[in-house]
Amino acid sequence: MLDVLRHVHLHPETTRAELARDLGLSRGSATEIVARLRALGLVEETAAEPTGARGRPTRAVRRHDRGPVVAAVDVSYETWRLAVAHLGGELEEPRRERHRGQRPEEVLARISEALHETRAAFGTRLRALGVSVTGTVSGGRLVESATLGWRDVDVAARLRIAPLPVVIGNDATMAGVAEARRGAATGADVALHIAIEVGIGGVVLDHGRATVGSTGAGGEFGHLPFGDPDRPCPCGARGCWDLEVDGRALARILGDPPPAAPRSTADAVLRRAGAGDPAARAAVDRVAQNLGRGIGGLVNALDPRIVTLSGLAAAVFDLAGDSVRAAYRSGLMRFRRHDPPPLIRAAFPQDGSLRGAAELAFDTVLSEAGLDSWRADARPAPETA
Repeated sequence: MLDVLRHVHLHPETTRAELARDLGLSRGSATEIVARLRALGLVEETAAEPTGARGRPTRAVRRHDRGPVVAAVDVSYETWRLAVAHLGGELEEPRRERHRGQRPEEVLARISEALHETRAAFGTRLRALGVSVTGTVSGGRLVESATLGWRDVDVAARLRIAPLPVVIGNDATMAGVAEARRGAATGADVALHIAIEVGIGGVVLDHGRATVGSTGAGGEFGHLPFGDPDRPCPCGARGCWDLEVDGRALARILGDPPPAAPRSTADAVLRRAGAGDPAARAAVDRVAQNLGRGIGGLVNALDPRIVTLSGLAAAVFDLAGDSVRAAYRSGLMRFRRHDPPPLIRAAFPQDGSLRGAAELAFDTVLSEAGLDSWRADARPAPETA
């Protein structure tokens, strides 16, 4: 049952015949398992589109309209977003609020209020919560976020709605999960995801699973010493790559004061560069070189099949792709240069962190414990045509 349900989640437009083929089931077994899932209100069947093939027509299997959902939260530098995700990965339009400058307890209290409203709206259909936050995450706690100015915040505890499981991770990690499972890195055995908002983060995905180290705090690529060793970083280290690739770097190169809103500053410089401003273009090329060279170093160390780029990394790649690629190749070991892992723009540049948070929340639902819990709560679902 779990194998079939996971397949429906990853392939929302599947058919009963495809389930049997892809999972190695007999037609009878597929029919029986789908019937059990249908009785639990997890899936429903409709007439499939005709294929012209001979034989009995198959049935399309999709999520049930009253089936399980999860909540996904993304806390970024200036805003937070909350979305509800359905089996199959579909996101409802997210709720969004600005929070810049507020203390963590104020921001998390507001998100908690919104989550309780979501629980009231969906009742027992809401099965889990996934949280994406900018910063270093370990064991459910936000250890440090230099961009938010938060330290040692138990985000999971403050947002928990008993008895729902809570999964929390770094925003770049969550975005990488979305790319590996449903986006530009789908099918890659090992993928490297790079994201820039304020600073740079990322994750290595092994067959769709994030590798985040022994405590969950891995992927802090922005704090590799790829920058000026005399330049202090808010994280406490010196010479961090973070300071060479975002809006702070662009402002510094242009001789401007440190920006209050680095991502907004970066967007403005990119617009000027795109419009032909030579100084802005030179600044973007410099940042593009810093980005490409660092990615080359990561590829040497991590050996991914593909590299996906999101956020400001994707925007810089769009505008100055030649500079990124040239620096990337120059940073690669010689044997890698004949067939380097491709640099690909992310499929979910705007909502990847929300989608990834939803995917990891659904991992808890699509488990033996999750299925047992749903079975205990579920009432028999009405038959659908």
